[in-house]
Amino acid sequence: MKQLVVVFFLCLSHAMAQQKMVDPAIKTPVRVMDDFMSKRFGMFIHWGPVTLRGTEIGWSRNNEVPEADYDSLYHEFNPVLFNAEAWVETAKDAGMKYLTITSKHHDGFCLWPTAYSSYNIMNTPFKRDVVGELAAACKKYDIRFCIYFTVLDWHDKDYAIHNPHKPVIDRAADMNKFVARMKNELKEIITKYHPYMLWFDGNWESPWTQDYAVDVYSYLKKLDPNVIINNRLSTSKLQDTLISVRAGDYNTPEQRIGELDMTQPWESCMTIANQWAWKPNDQMKSLKECIQTLAKSSGGNGNLLFNVGPMLDGRMEARQVARLKEMGTWLNKYGESIYNTKGGPYKPNAVYAATRRGNKIYLHVFEAKHTLELPAIPGRKIEKAYLLKGAAVTYKQDTNAVTIDLPDPLTDVNDTVIVLELNGSTIDIPVI
Repeated sequence: MKQLVVVFFLCLSHAMAQQKMVDPAIKTPVRVMDDFMSKRFGMFIHWGPVTLRGTEIGWSRNNEVPEADYDSLYHEFNPVLFNAEAWVETAKDAGMKYLTITSKHHDGFCLWPTAYSSYNIMNTPFKRDVVGELAAACKKYDIRFCIYFTVLDWHDKDYAIHNPHKPVIDRAADMNKFVARMKNELKEIITKYHPYMLWFDGNWESPWTQDYAVDVYSYLKKLDPNVIINNRLSTSKLQDTLISVRAGDYNTPEQRIGELDMTQPWESCMTIANQWAWKPNDQMKSLKECIQTLAKSSGGNGNLLFNVGPMLDGRMEARQVARLKEMGTWLNKYGESIYNTKGGPYKPNAVYAATRRGNKIYLHVFEAKHTLELPAIPGRKIEKAYLLKGAAVTYKQDTNAVTIDLPDPLTDVNDTVIVLELNGSTIDIPVI
């Protein structure tokens, strides 16, 4: 086994030696990443002219929607009921601490008035800077403003693939010209809107290389040394390699909850319904699913970026707004078990998850049982156990296990939070 491990790391080192790597000195400061990870809950928004068809953003081009039709939708895009403050208030009411908008998705349409492409919001009937209005609203409501940007663009003649369903390389394309234009667009975004974080995507297609990734990451860090950048600038083969050298600051599991990781920051991106962009009558997650997804993400020491797709008229669906407000109501009561916590020490599972801060472990209990049996906590003694915002619970602790008598019924059908107060710090307890 040792030989296999050595061979693996030699192969990894060789592969990485062939790739351009980020200078560790320009990586996002730890204090900035700690601040980001303390927020735990953010809003993702996928939106654009595609809402006129109710199909998936980017991916339905050349699929459910013919290319010519898709590319002309912006001529009709006029979301007159768009209100940036209403969107941001919804995020605030949900207990979200940051908001990420798709400034440019794979279809190439830009939600800000860029000088580098005519395929943008100012050439629609709407003619308003969506990105700018959201940036201002986030500042007003103390929500961190973040921007999604893709490194592929099937609409751009200089990007070498134009149809993901038939990914043929266009030899007439000029990727160097494309990347130069991308950097100009990103400079506009950084200097005009000052995003807290840039959420990249589209790194899996062959025209994008690790050299481009490192070049763009380094360029952005010259513009703003503190801007947070996710891992999807690096090519998909390298995006999950050692965080110290890749072109990115944290991992991004998609449509799944990340695994408990106390060393590398991560953020799960998931949808409140099924589709990223708005779809009529799309099946929505239950409140229980929503709350448990957040609790399990926090319990795994990660964030949750939760997506909503606003409608073609600019409003968020009333039922999605209501669901998010229900999450906010839960967080108003139990938020201390989510925000500013670390995951663990217990690994999340179907029955429970755990978060911790100071001398407290917060148990998030999902299933009703008479008792909850947990592994023993090494080197610590429980001094108190009680329901968060509630009464004491009885427990027994020995060298082998911790047994807790659960209330019947559970006090919250979505997630009952029990606090264990220990006789010392919880932070250095190893994962159990």
